[in-house]
Amino acid sequence: MSCKSLLREVSNYLDSDIEPAVRQELEEHIARCPDCWVILDTTRKTVEIYQCCEPYPVSERLHARLCAALRKSCEEAEKKQS
Repeated sequence: MSCKSLLREVSNYLDSDIEPAVRQELEEHIARCPDCWVILDTTRKTVEIYQCCEPYPVSERLHARLCAALRKSCEEAEKKQS
C-alpha cells in the first residue's frame, strides 16, 4: 500500500468500514511508515476530541459559503483526477 492509498482509506479504517485484506495492508504500511502512522494517529485523536464536543451552530450564510467551498474543492479534485 502506498502513502496515497492509505490517505484514501483513513476514514474507512477509523470507521471500521474496511475490507480485512485492506485493513491488513494498511496496518502493515503504518508499521513501517512513521509519517503515515502520525497521520493516522493524529486523525484518530482529532475524531475522538470532536466526538465529545457539542456542535457549534453557524449562520445560514456561513453554512452556504462552506457548502459552496466544499463543492468547488470537490469539483477541482475531480478535474485533476480525470
